Amino acid sequence: MGPEEAPARVRPPARPAFYALAPGGWRDYVTLLHVPYTAWHLSYVALGAATASTLDLVRLGASLLGFFLGVGVCAHALDELNGRPLGTRIPRGVLWALAVVGLGGAVALGVAGALEVSLWLLPFVGFGAFIVFAYNLELFGGRFHSDAWFALSWGAFPALTGSFAQAGTLRAEGLLVAAGCLLLSLVQRRLSTPVRWLRRKADRVEGRVLLRDGSAAPLDEAALRRAPEAALRALALALPVLATGLVLARLR
Repeated sequence: MGPEEAPARVRPPARPAFYALAPGGWRDYVTLLHVPYTAWHLSYVALGAATASTLDLVRLGASLLGFFLGVGVCAHALDELNGRPLGTRIPRGVLWALAVVGLGGAVALGVAGALEVSLWLLPFVGFGAFIVFAYNLELFGGRFHSDAWFALSWGAFPALTGSFAQAGTLRAEGLLVAAGCLLLSLVQRRLSTPVRWLRRKADRVEGRVLLRDGSAAPLDEAALRRAPEAALRALALALPVLATGLVLARLR
């Protein structure tokens, strides 16, 4: 190597998600929970519950715990089993155990809620158990792994369930909030899909933006994902704050 040659600088791979910690040990389990997104989707449960004529905090707590186990634990463990998108080192046996225990706890809470509130809650439990496998393991040729099913399953469904679990009935307000949560989940999907692609697939991005004054601005991977990730971070904070505020308002 001549004196004018410098060794190529190897860029460290981007983290698979903006909330992913360095791989290994306990950090893998925190990463697995997708904490900002889990809190985001649990907010839909609370938003749905806030539309009920009377807000029961015990039922809300059970609904939140059920969705945490079903989505935060089970769904994300299954997702990691399907191709290791987060690159964790959690053994497959442990991931399966987390999925089974998470789903079992969610179903048990759902059945207890059905006995307490209404047996019509059982179809909600059945749909949740089905979609968590069909979506995350891309069963049936990936038919249920789409933007539309994501919005329905992780947006509208939590809000509808949170509303129905309060009094065993659906109100027009609950349906409207569920529709809003569906649309918010579509926004999330539109923002996160290109970001995931860049973080997990792209080796490097090279280019520039030519400006009208004749200058140029560099264009790289970080520049492409800066705006959508900033929006995702803001929404992941805004939804829990909004849901908490509405629940507190109902308690006054």
